[in-house]
Formats: sequence, C-alpha cells, structure tokens
Amino acid sequence: MSEIDPAATAWLLTSTALVLLMTPGLAIFYGGMVRTTGVLNMIMMSFIAIPLVTVSWLLVGYSLAFTGDGAGGLIGGLSHIGMSGIGPDAVRGQVPELLFATFQLSFAIITAALISGAIADRAKFVAWAVFVPLWAVAVYAVVAHWVWSPSGWLFELGVLDYAGGLVVEIVSGASALALALVLGPRIGFKKEAMRPHNLPFVLLGVGLLWFGWFGFNAGSALAANGTAAAIFLNTLVAGCLGMLGWLTVEQVRDGKPTTFGAASGVVAGLVAITPSCGTVDTLGAVVVGLVAGIVCSFAIGLKFRFGYDDSLDVVGVHFVGGVVGTLLIGLLATDVMTGGPEGLLYGGGVAQLGKQALAVVVVAAYAFAVSFVLAKLIDRVIGFRITPEEETSGVDFSQHAETAYAEGVHGHTAK
Repeated sequence: MSEIDPAATAWLLTSTALVLLMTPGLAIFYGGMVRTTGVLNMIMMSFIAIPLVTVSWLLVGYSLAFTGDGAGGLIGGLSHIGMSGIGPDAVRGQVPELLFATFQLSFAIITAALISGAIADRAKFVAWAVFVPLWAVAVYAVVAHWVWSPSGWLFELGVLDYAGGLVVEIVSGASALALALVLGPRIGFKKEAMRPHNLPFVLLGVGLLWFGWFGFNAGSALAANGTAAAIFLNTLVAGCLGMLGWLTVEQVRDGKPTTFGAASGVVAGLVAITPSCGTVDTLGAVVVGLVAGIVCSFAIGLKFRFGYDDSLDVVGVHFVGGVVGTLLIGLLATDVMTGGPEGLLYGGGVAQLGKQALAVVVVAAYAFAVSFVLAKLIDRVIGFRITPEEETSGVDFSQHAETAYAEGVHGHTAK
C-alpha cells in the first residue's frame, strides 16, 4: 500500500489553495471587463460556481471522473458517490485521496466559471445557477474521465494533457460558444463599443490568475520535485511570452500597446501552456506562449466576422489558446519531460500530433453539443435570457437589486 508523502501533500495543499484563489481572481478580471451595469452580476456568476460545483462534484462528479471505468472508457463508476469509501487514510499516488479530490474540484470550479464570460450582461442568474451543476456532471466529469482517468479512452490512446488544455480550456471555450449562440448577442453588439469599465480590476484579476496558475500547473505534478519546478518555470515563461506576443501585434497593427492587451496576452500564454507544461522544455514554453499570444490576439476578432457575441472572448482566448497548446504538444513534446512520447520536431513522428488533433475535435464537439442541449432545455423551461428592458436598465439591478457604484446607473439610484 502506498504511503502519504508529507512534502507532496504540503505542496498539493498549497496548490489547491492557489487554484481556488483563481476563481475570485477570475471574478475580478471579468468584473473589470464588463460595463458598470453588469459588474456585480459578473462577479456573482463566478462566485456562485464555487458552491454549486462543489456540491455536484462531491455528490457524483468525482466518482464519475476518477473511479474505475464503467462504460468502455467513456465514464467512471459510482463507487464513491457522495465520497463514500474515501477516508483520511485513503491514498492516491503519494497524497491523500481526499486532497486529490479537492484539488480536482478546484479545477472543475474555475472551468465552469470561465464559461460565464461569454454570456455577460444578458443571462438570468437563476438559469445560470441551474446550468452550472448539471454541466459539471454531464460535461466536465465525463471529459475529465476520458483524459485523466487511467481507464479513460483518450488516456489509453496516449493523448497528453498535463493540466487541462482539453479538460479545462477547450471544454470551457466550446461550452461558452454554445451558450453564446443560445442566448444570442447583447443589445448593441457590433454597434456599441462596450469597453471595459475598470482596467485596474482587469490587471488585478490577471495578477491573481497568474499567481494561482502556478498551483494549477505545477500542482498537477502531485509531488514536490524537479518536474514541478520545471513546470513552474514553463508557466512563468509562457505567461511572459504571451504578453509580449500580444503587445507586439498591437504595436504593429494599432501603433499602441494596451493594458488590456497585456492582460489578455498573459492569459493566452497561460492557457496554451496548461496542457503542455509537463511535456515541453523551457524553449518549448517560449514557443507555446509566443504563438498563443499572437494567434489569440487575432482570434478574438472572429466573433465580429461570424456574428456570435462571446462577450469577454472566452472562445478567442481559452478555446483557441487551448487548441494551440494541445496541438503544439504534438510538435514540441520532449522525452526529457514526458519520459517517453516525443513531438514531431523532436523525432517522434506525426502519431502524437494526430492523437492530439483527434482529442481536440472530439472534446470540443462533445462539450459544445451537450452544453447547447442543456442551455436550450433551461431556456425552454425557465428562460435563460433577461428581457430587453432588464438588459437596458442593467443586469446588476434586474438580477440582484443592487448597483456596484453609489451614483447608480440608468436612472436607478443605490439606496
């Protein structure tokens, strides 16, 4: 029987706290990106994900994701429903299984919260609260089993996703696109600027996200060792190069680098390194971050070309960045980090690239389809979008009877 490693346990406890902090960081990041009439609602959509996902994960999500296979690699079993059978002495690898489950829970929470950015300013809060726990079980737990469970079919195929390019980034991006299509565009989309109301909030939020991301990626080593150290450095490097890549595009294209672009570039680099942090070396992290910063800076414009209103660019940054990082594993993976599989540029052939591409397509299609159906059902039953009058007056006031600022907005005065 495996014994608990105190050093690994201490590192994973720290990493779990870091990842949980990312959701409040995301709330501030998203809150700064919306207009004054929607900041409270945007923050609440992230915060409510914490208890909702926690309940669904502990009841059934963890069991479906990480227990023994129940259907040919498609879904886990129910042997740990309600966390039954897992006590303080249960071990997963070298850490307590209860801690491993909590660490994975923090991933599920922020993945759900990420989706909210695509439907800012126009969603019913109650509908969102219904969607989140259902989605956490039907989408997140299923894909987590495919990719991270030893009995999952993508895991057995040899697909590499160290910390969540498929499970977190592509899943959230594809689900966000589905919800954006179900709810439709905001009033004034393509006509009004809809600029961020508080750029200092955006930068503070991205700082907290970057801080937490070290736990997100390096914590996934589940040990305090050299691999965790290499991943920690890769995470820092990719965030830096993502920022530089995005700002370079702005400087060349627009003549001025922006603070909003700096924040977006950091996130793009961090998104892309998430799947590849444990498979590429430091030079690979430079390439991953730089490519993501450049590609995502152009990808955010796709919503105007194709007409879907992804309010806070979840698709353009998280989906596209996740695809970039997942596919680059097939080019840049090195056996120094993986212990075996190598990418095309390191002599590994095209096989790994093919596996990564297949996983991208399958995971994106599944997440989009199930999220679309869930959103449609909720829309039919209770309605998912607020009325035009409520949207005009402001989602904060209509959904929470509050405004973020004392002077009030659109004729409503805070009392």
